[in-house]
Amino acid sequence: MNLNYEQFLKKAESELPEKTVYYDRFQLEKIKGHLEGNKTIIINLRQIAKQLNRKIDHLLKYLLRELATPGKIAGDRVILGAKFSASIINKKIKKYMSEFVVCSECGKPDTELIESEEVTYLKCLVCGSKKPVKSFK
Repeated sequence: MNLNYEQFLKKAESELPEKTVYYDRFQLEKIKGHLEGNKTIIINLRQIAKQLNRKIDHLLKYLLRELATPGKIAGDRVILGAKFSASIINKKIKKYMSEFVVCSECGKPDTELIESEEVTYLKCLVCGSKKPVKSFK
């Protein structure tokens, strides 16, 4: 079989499936929890923080500021001082990801937070970019 480049290309294109399915390798777990009176109990924030490769304290501090509510860690659970739907909390976690996890240059989640004396940086382990991020202490 003696085919040139154009013929190989047409043959390859004809053998491709019509629709390809793309699965992102980084799929974040959704919030799990329930309401108790006027409080929101989250049972999997620790796992989400681990998936994001961030400390739970950092993620919780961000959520408490964004939701404008008191809260605390009690064992494996997080207790928020007000009622919140899971969709609101999931939106805040996505916002956290865009600010403190995903690299703005290459879009990969393989980053780490580096704290210096006055500035916190988001350093990408893939492309090497480094940018300052908001710090809250």
